[in-house]
Amino acid sequence: MKKDIILCGVGGQGILSIATIIGEAATKAGLQLKQAEVHGMSQRGGDVQSNLRLSHDPIYSDLIPLGGCDLIISMEPMEALRYLPYLSREGVIVTSNRPFINIPDYPDTEALAAELNALPHVVQLDIEQAAREAGNPRGANMVLLGMAAKYLEIVSPEQLRTAIATVFARKGEAVTAANLRAFDAANR
Repeated sequence: MKKDIILCGVGGQGILSIATIIGEAATKAGLQLKQAEVHGMSQRGGDVQSNLRLSHDPIYSDLIPLGGCDLIISMEPMEALRYLPYLSREGVIVTSNRPFINIPDYPDTEALAAELNALPHVVQLDIEQAAREAGNPRGANMVLLGMAAKYLEIVSPEQLRTAIATVFARKGEAVTAANLRAFDAANR
């Protein structure tokens, strides 16, 4: 089995933390892993994207070809659509339905929603609201990871929970627990 994933969003939203957690879970599961990141102007709210390729077999490139992506995990709806050419026919988009409007010519939000809703395999949630309800307003990225967990398939939700605990352990028990609550909030 293999899984080609594009993670995307805007700088500061936690995309690279999601990549780290998936990578930790994959490594502990003994999977092959290749990753390529584009940080762009991440400190200024620019595009952040990561190709993450997981497989039981050797992987020879860290870049996902056009039409080869199994899963787009996006913190922001416009960013999800930006990588649509990479999505396979059966690929799934897991995204926040709340736009992060950080540019003056941001596309019409109703048009974005309509374009996403017209696609066959899209899962959307207001991840910021879900994170607040879980008591972790900064944990929207963990809510998004929780939403995507069942579509990852190559690593289990429990393996992801263990990876969250490992990655956040240095920040203390309270931070770890808050991130696990946010992860679990997606499946309530």
